[in-house]
Amino acid sequence: MESGGGTESGLGPGQGAAMGTGSGTGPGVGTATGISVNNSYGKPRALPKGREFFRNQRKDSEGFSESPDLEFEYSDSDKWAAELSELYSYTEGPELHLNRKCFEEEFKTHVKDKKWTEVNISEHQTHAMRLLDGLEVTAREKRLKVARAILYMAQGTFGECNSEEEVQQWMRYNIFLLLEVGTFTALVELLSMEIDAACSNAVRKPAISLADSTDLRVLLNIMYLMVETIRQEMDEDNLEWRALRETFRTDLGVSLYNNEPFSVMLFGMVTKFCSGHAPHFPMKKVLLLLWKTVLLSLGGFEDLQVLKVKKREALGLPPLPEDSIKVIRNMRAASPPASASDLIEQQQKRARREHKALMKQDNLDAYNEKDPYKTDDPREDDDDNDDNDNSIEAEPFSLEREEVLPPPIPHPNTERLSLPKGLPWAPKVREKDIEMFLESSRSKFIGYTLGNDTDTVVGLPRPIHESIKTLKQHKYVSVSEIQIKKEEEYLKKPLSAGDEEFDLTPAEVLYQGILPSLPQYMIALLKILLAAAPTSKAKTDSINILADVLPEEMPTTVLQSMKLGVDVNRHKEIIVKAISAVLLLLLKHFKLNHIYQFEYMAQHLVFANCIPLILKFFNQNIMSYITAKNSISVLDFPYCVVHELPELTAESLEAGDNNQFCWRNLFSCINLLRILNKLTKWKHSRTMMLVVFKSAPILKRALKVKQAMMQLYVLKLLKVQTKYLGRQWRKSNMKTMSAIYQKVRHRLNDDWAYGNDLDARPWDFQAEECALRANIERFNSRRYDKNPNNPDFAPVDNCLQSVLGQQLVLPEEFQMNYDLWLEREVFSKPISWEELLQ
Repeated sequence: MESGGGTESGLGPGQGAAMGTGSGTGPGVGTATGISVNNSYGKPRALPKGREFFRNQRKDSEGFSESPDLEFEYSDSDKWAAELSELYSYTEGPELHLNRKCFEEEFKTHVKDKKWTEVNISEHQTHAMRLLDGLEVTAREKRLKVARAILYMAQGTFGECNSEEEVQQWMRYNIFLLLEVGTFTALVELLSMEIDAACSNAVRKPAISLADSTDLRVLLNIMYLMVETIRQEMDEDNLEWRALRETFRTDLGVSLYNNEPFSVMLFGMVTKFCSGHAPHFPMKKVLLLLWKTVLLSLGGFEDLQVLKVKKREALGLPPLPEDSIKVIRNMRAASPPASASDLIEQQQKRARREHKALMKQDNLDAYNEKDPYKTDDPREDDDDNDDNDNSIEAEPFSLEREEVLPPPIPHPNTERLSLPKGLPWAPKVREKDIEMFLESSRSKFIGYTLGNDTDTVVGLPRPIHESIKTLKQHKYVSVSEIQIKKEEEYLKKPLSAGDEEFDLTPAEVLYQGILPSLPQYMIALLKILLAAAPTSKAKTDSINILADVLPEEMPTTVLQSMKLGVDVNRHKEIIVKAISAVLLLLLKHFKLNHIYQFEYMAQHLVFANCIPLILKFFNQNIMSYITAKNSISVLDFPYCVVHELPELTAESLEAGDNNQFCWRNLFSCINLLRILNKLTKWKHSRTMMLVVFKSAPILKRALKVKQAMMQLYVLKLLKVQTKYLGRQWRKSNMKTMSAIYQKVRHRLNDDWAYGNDLDARPWDFQAEECALRANIERFNSRRYDKNPNNPDFAPVDNCLQSVLGQQLVLPEEFQMNYDLWLEREVFSKPISWEELLQ
């Protein structure tokens, strides 16, 4: 079975940990598109415990299957406890007590008869400094022992705590103490040494296991716990802690090592891992640390909203029409569209109804020939009523019969009454849209055009005046449009415009840091994402992302295999979560900082096949992925170190939690959909990629997840390609079309639902991407290339004497063919001297 979370325990009994025999292909929707369908979630299987509510699936008014609404709140990350537990794999469990042993041995040699929780602050500081000094020893074994002792401190000295809350309190206290004495800087230097050492004597073992990454894992664990704990702001934090947090945030984002952001070092680890130079790097931990470092140094989604408001103010733009996060949180999920089975069932019912209607009409004609006053046979009506599902086309009676029937009694629709009035979003119009509308109106009514003039309305009829007024009321100018205009000005006047002044924001510093190797970073992240996707086949040539989860000795019992299966599936899910969050955060921050920084990253994601990769990810039973239970709650940190562990059995492994869905999987899906939206928005060439890769049925299946935010981003992706899918698709997907009207923002003169005039607008896709690439390269070379070799920008000698006095050496070829040149360019060309003189 393919690992990826299909069953609750991942690997069933007797399936071992070998992982990765391919499963059968699902619907033939993606086979011709290059997106292979290899889907561990799509197999028929017994319903697991805690999910009985799926058995009695409701039917909505159109007869479509409905799943329950998911009570999910999208945010920067999951709860603190969940984020801490995801750092460790279950195979790392025994190391927790090894860390405790290392700490207690060290502590008892200096402090007799007292526990860590019993000594005062000065003792704590002294011991923390002592451990920090111990990190500088050259002997690897001693250094590892000290690092384990520091890790135990960062884990909250759990051996002396009685509850999970107490562990978390001591974690915060110990971590701020470690930060104060300068532990993080020392760890960064140590990590840099480990990276260099790893790459100089790369591991060339056939099977890489947990033991190969011990030193790196210990360091990364401490760093992750520090970043994640410091990131959590709490009301009871004192002023000193708040000041430490701000300083730490600045250091992370600006110059922690070699005057580069810390994220650049982590990106380097990712590329080294993917290139095969360091196959033993614990990639899950690196990616989690990278995500949390970006999140802390640049800011999360709410910080982005605040930054956006400030940026608009600074540029003199009107405020945002609404706070998108709040709008989405107040939205309700729509009923999902029909599945294939529902559609087949509907078609069969419709065929039966049409067949009976024809028979009835024949009977009616026959009766009328014999006796014009005789009505239908009542038994026929009874049969038909059983089949009738209140559809519009239920009974096509003759006109006379319809006139006799009483009008239907209207029933109050309770659902509609409870919905808020009006659309959730304020409509938006671009300047370009107003220009296009005016151009078409002028050429239609008057027969002339005025270019970019959006004010002259002379000669246009009154309704057009009203339309323009409405369009201008809803005009929205984005920060990106202003940035593009400014960039055009700089390129027009490279000398008079002078040097551009821009703030060195954390996003700007990070972009400068990753700019030289950004294409490699994007390819590496997508490679790992592909290897972790549940739809990927286990290939021998793909990168091994399980190096930091597989134990040295492979499992021998069925129970151990089941546990490892859950661990592997969970490991892959966490990797997908981290990569999707990193990519989305970087895209959003770069877009706000400068549109061409965003476009540079987005274009390299597109070149690295990000669009088909995300579609491949969604080409699975997405409902099963979101409800997968790949966790063993009794083994999660800090539960496992505070409570006595029960005897593990197959039942306790399968118990999992009783949550309706898996938070990290739903979070990953929403992130990937948002990334896909960012890559394709306003890009016709990329929208056509969605059409070519047959994304519509894949995305439509994702609408079955009843969560408003996820549905919104799916509907946005369907909206941009609707006009290319043909009339028949629109006709048979009216429920999806209605959902788009209800949920997605309206662009006032966008004919997305009709697909008019498509043949008259051939898009030159290559030209579009090439033009964008040229703009990006000009921006990067103008702003970041310190040695521009463009001859146009070189100083010009405009003194006549010095120019004429220069010794000019003509090439040999020219001198040899001088007579030819004179004949061709001078003697044989007629010159009108009068014109020349005038």
